[in-house]
Amino acid sequence: MWIASVVNINWPSKPGLTADEQKAEFVAWLDVAVQRKLNSVFVQIRPTADAFWPSPYEPWSQYLTGTQGQDPGYDPLGFAVAETHKRGLAFHAWFNPYRVSMQADPAKLHPDHPGRKHPDWILPFGGKLYYNPGLPEVRKFCQDAMMDAVTRYDIDGLHFDDYFYPTNTTAFDDGATFAEHGAGFPDLATWRRNNVDLMVQEMQQRVLAAKPEIAWGISPSGIWRNKASDPLGSDTSGGQSYDGLHADTRGWVKKGWLDYIAPQLYWYMGQPPADYSKLVPWWSDVASGTKTLLWIGQAAYKAGDPAQAAQWQAPGELSAHLTLNRDHPEIGGDIWYNANDVKVDRIGSVTTAVNDHYQRPALAPVLPRLANGEPPRRPVLAYALRRPGGGVEVRAVATGRDEPFQFAIFRFGRPASSGAFADARNLVAVVPGDRQVRWTDADGKRGDHYYVVAVDRANRTSKPSNGFRVI
Repeated sequence: MWIASVVNINWPSKPGLTADEQKAEFVAWLDVAVQRKLNSVFVQIRPTADAFWPSPYEPWSQYLTGTQGQDPGYDPLGFAVAETHKRGLAFHAWFNPYRVSMQADPAKLHPDHPGRKHPDWILPFGGKLYYNPGLPEVRKFCQDAMMDAVTRYDIDGLHFDDYFYPTNTTAFDDGATFAEHGAGFPDLATWRRNNVDLMVQEMQQRVLAAKPEIAWGISPSGIWRNKASDPLGSDTSGGQSYDGLHADTRGWVKKGWLDYIAPQLYWYMGQPPADYSKLVPWWSDVASGTKTLLWIGQAAYKAGDPAQAAQWQAPGELSAHLTLNRDHPEIGGDIWYNANDVKVDRIGSVTTAVNDHYQRPALAPVLPRLANGEPPRRPVLAYALRRPGGGVEVRAVATGRDEPFQFAIFRFGRPASSGAFADARNLVAVVPGDRQVRWTDADGKRGDHYYVVAVDRANRTSKPSNGFRVI
């Protein structure tokens, strides 16, 4: 699920909370993720050209203390990453690449803010401030600011949201920048699209150079282009990221610039002019045959909202989305927006989806480019013993130098063949890693056979441990 910080949407719930209050709130969000059987959180740590960590590039976020540049008294990113990993969850650091401020007055930025030091870097639009994507020095600076978090913290992914150039960009005043840097481009739109392409391509190169085992991806708006604009487009008639945001989302997948793409398919099935049931096969076709994983952004925030259409008042709508996804093996998972809606669950739509689809544990997908990397060492299953109160206690021990990120525990009715571990119906638990773990299977019984597999941070799995039959 996405945990949003801009304007205090999710965390912190309001500016000015004490460090202990902020910590308690974040842990509570992790509890929601565990309760809903999720395995990852996407946490917004750079909402408006600011930072949720002590950054040498940009000031402390105002959404922490209420005052931009004010130290919150602890390291929110460091705390959040550590607490996330304690629970066996992956931490994806979510960045907004270009947004500088939710208001349009540069004088209200911190005196040391890069936008104050370099006023030529920023442009007002729609009551907000943006970095100008057409300036090469801006692109490099934004990359440097984000890579600071990537290199200093033990994160599992670098994640962009769907904001690139602002929509309705005819009023975005970058004509002078185009005149200076746009030589060789036929028009403003093509040049802008190239600027965004450079940001995406260069971010991939920097991630691969600095931390190749983390995932790099983007959650764009759900329509690349409509079929009426481009025969390669989807059978839709909504806003187009290619034209409106100058984001060639389909091109990024086809060119191999992303580890995953997570289009925000925030429409119900059958919705005109953007039908979820038409966009899922379109995106699946785009991802097919590439090395870019496809995850779907789900609109938990619309379910049960009285302002939304009648279809969003049906508790089964989101579950039906996941059912449709099963027919498209390119889809490896879903991300829910946003955390508050996952928690509050107004009409039980998230609970319905969890009950229908998340009753068994799941291992996160391995990035195709990392699939052939060194897997973790095979663990040892020390025992699987019946407990006096019922169930079976399993104890697993790591054997490699590195502590596994997770242990996957499998249960069978007979000794397992090597191919049996590909069937997730035999997976009964995924537990946070340690040098050794104990876990009790409440449904375990005499005669069951247990095995344990070690999982590393890239989601690669070891060979299964020795088997243990419960007697």
